[in-house]
Amino acid sequence: MKYIVILFLVFILYSMGAAAYFMIKDPGGSHRMVRALTVRVTLSVVLFLMLMAGIHFGFITGRL
Repeated sequence: MKYIVILFLVFILYSMGAAAYFMIKDPGGSHRMVRALTVRVTLSVVLFLMLMAGIHFGFITGRL
């Protein structure tokens, strides 16, 4: 479970970096930054739900 969480965090950070890059380099009419931020928010919500489900079903104990 630790490796899945770390993998999600890496993807979230990558998406944030991509959004920052697109915000600086893309012309005004591009939607790539919005898509990158949408991916980041979706990954964050999925990670949160996975953590809650892991705690509920006992995959994650009180000690990490």
